Amino acid sequence: MTVERYIRVFAGLFIAVSLLLGAPASPLFVGQWFLAFTAFVGLNLLQFGFSDACPLGWVLRKLGVPDSKAAGAG
Repeated sequence: MTVERYIRVFAGLFIAVSLLLGAPASPLFVGQWFLAFTAFVGLNLLQFGFSDACPLGWVLRKLGVPDSKAAGAG
């Protein structure tokens, strides 16, 4: 997998979990403050779309995850 795919997977997972923990109708409800984490992830995705800068992407690149399939082919 590539950096961008990992970012999408992590963002989707974090949003789903924080909604489960933050939505009052959820059987796993803990507190509404988990919705703030959902907003944080959404805003981070928004700024990533405009600036192409993401802290998770930096970490993944340091761990050796390729940027694209073309980068791994050479």
